[in-house]
Amino acid sequence: MKDGGEGGGKHGDKTPSGTAPSARAQEGAKVTAGAAPPAQAPSGQVPPAQAPHEQTPPAQVPPAQVPPEQAPPANPRRAAVVAALMLCMALAALDGTIVATAVPQIVGDLGGLSVFSWLFSGYLLAATVALPVYGKLSDTYGRKPVLVAGTIVFLVGSLLCAAAWNMAALIAFRVVQGLGGGALQGTVQTLAADLYPLKERPRIQAKLSSVWATASIAGPALGGLFAGYADWRWIFLVNLPVGAVALWLIARHLKEPARPPRTTPVRIDWPGALGVFATGALLLTALVQGGVAWPWLSAPSLALLGGAALLAGLTVVVERRAAEPIIPGWVWRRRTIAAVNLSLGALGLLMVAPTVFLPTYAQSVLGLGPIAAGFVLSAWTLSWPISAALSNRVYTRIGFRMTAVIGITGALALLLAFPFLPYPGEPWQPALLMLALGACLGFFQLPLMVGVQSTVPYEERGTTTASVLFCRQVGQSVGAAAFGAVANTVLAARLGGGDLDAVARALEAPAALTAEAADHLRRAVDAAVDHVYFGAAAAAALALLALLTLAPRRFPVLKEASGEDE
Repeated sequence: MKDGGEGGGKHGDKTPSGTAPSARAQEGAKVTAGAAPPAQAPSGQVPPAQAPHEQTPPAQVPPAQVPPEQAPPANPRRAAVVAALMLCMALAALDGTIVATAVPQIVGDLGGLSVFSWLFSGYLLAATVALPVYGKLSDTYGRKPVLVAGTIVFLVGSLLCAAAWNMAALIAFRVVQGLGGGALQGTVQTLAADLYPLKERPRIQAKLSSVWATASIAGPALGGLFAGYADWRWIFLVNLPVGAVALWLIARHLKEPARPPRTTPVRIDWPGALGVFATGALLLTALVQGGVAWPWLSAPSLALLGGAALLAGLTVVVERRAAEPIIPGWVWRRRTIAAVNLSLGALGLLMVAPTVFLPTYAQSVLGLGPIAAGFVLSAWTLSWPISAALSNRVYTRIGFRMTAVIGITGALALLLAFPFLPYPGEPWQPALLMLALGACLGFFQLPLMVGVQSTVPYEERGTTTASVLFCRQVGQSVGAAAFGAVANTVLAARLGGGDLDAVARALEAPAALTAEAADHLRRAVDAAVDHVYFGAAAAAALALLALLTLAPRRFPVLKEASGEDE
């Protein structure tokens, strides 16, 4: 077994066979919502061959042959709980992207084009910081109360967003939404591990990844429908009935076992959480406002960047001294986890380019309406879930790392191809690129998630999953701000430093411009989006570099305890 610097347990010499029986009992029955008998492969499908260097989950043993402490509880209510988890996951993912196609309508109503990227960054920053905090709270007080509380906070934030009267209020209420969204993401992933034994987790992870990808990508299309046929405020109001259904299913069907009384005081790393939030806020403010509200090398920019660096160093010191840090150091000392953290952080960053800026490109450059613009982006809704579901047939043969390398290499090529599309082009051209990009990213994300979870024992799986999600959220938060800064800088340079709010109003009513002025404006937007895609390609290159140089060729997959295999 690997030492503490790689895939082994906390003390380096622990293997799954050495895991305490109580841990294995928790593996099989963490909640009493139940686990239905394992789903059988569809008729005619042959299970994929096992790779010689990576372990795949063994065939499910008939329930009668499984020891009592390892048999998953056979409560039929598990399906209802899984449905609630998928609804919660969809809500959290949807609200990260649904605003994209409604930005022209929101800015036209409320103003504030120069800070509109905070609609995404504020939500993602709050969700990012909340993720590890909710993880600790769920370990302490149980999954159900944390998920219920987080869902309520999310729905309250949605209602406030729908009532926003200016851009500042909308951004503030998006932060409230994000604080609830962090609970939805992290607790859903943890409950999925509680509900399913190790053998079945690739199946539920594929389902949740598909829900996340589909909701993230369908968000712009849905936002376009509301913006085009109703009012942009409905993109927040639609959360209320969906969230209410999820709450009802959780309250009715999720039953957690009684928790033993704690013998030690609860320790939540609030200083660490505050440090991460403050650092992110300063950094994102510098990225969003730099080059727009003030020059990049001006005193405000330098002060914000310097303050962010100082706070980051202080946060590291606080985390090293914390009894239970928000993100423990071992998730960066192990090569496999560190490589996946960096790779999925880069994924979060590169996804901002299509989800946030492609709808603007489709409307402003291609001349499409908000609905059609949403459907251009939604092309990858078709390919991402399919490739994610099929990726297990690949990584069981060639390994987790090589499957992800193939996926991200294809994504890199496609992102580099976007700036070379003809101007103004046809809608099918970016739609075809998005279809191929979704297929590549499906082969990239899921193998890394399943692979990294299979390299750690049960007692470290929740922290590892939170670390990966945290890095992906950081990537999305930084990407929304950084790419927004890139786009604003290019627009300001191409348009002679004009008022960006005036640009937004001109994009809303291009008929009021002369043909020459409208073409000049469209070319400026085209150039801005091209630069954003070059940045996304750089993020894909970073992910590829992390996999090739940091990730081991063979993920150190832990063998299951012998009792679970037999």
